[in-house]
Amino acid sequence: VQLQASGGGLVQAGGSLRLSCAASGRTFSTYAMGWFRQAPTKEREFVAAISWSGGSTAYADSVKGRFTISRDNAKNTVYLQMNSLKPEDTAVYYCAADRVNRVGTMTSKYDYWGQGTQVTVSS
Repeated sequence: VQLQASGGGLVQAGGSLRLSCAASGRTFSTYAMGWFRQAPTKEREFVAAISWSGGSTAYADSVKGRFTISRDNAKNTVYLQMNSLKPEDTAVYYCAADRVNRVGTMTSKYDYWGQGTQVTVSS
């Protein structure tokens, strides 16, 4: 599986962005998908995850109520809608795929990673 993240950019605090992650391969619909982010000098951290069916989701406490993860298996794409953005959301955002459909929060649970897309939130 190859993953291509897009949709990042520069936005003012309080604004919104929608990230997309397009996947290649016929098995996308069987994988759980996750979004992680990494700010300069910090470790990569969990943001959100979704099961293969979309019926189960998980969020980091820092983004609950502001971010929404969703997927369209017909388009082999997972999305991250980010609202009410804050300067502390600034990071490179990565999408990842888990073959075992665990909806995990740890980077070690994911088998495939995209290249990342930069999100910068100005105050």
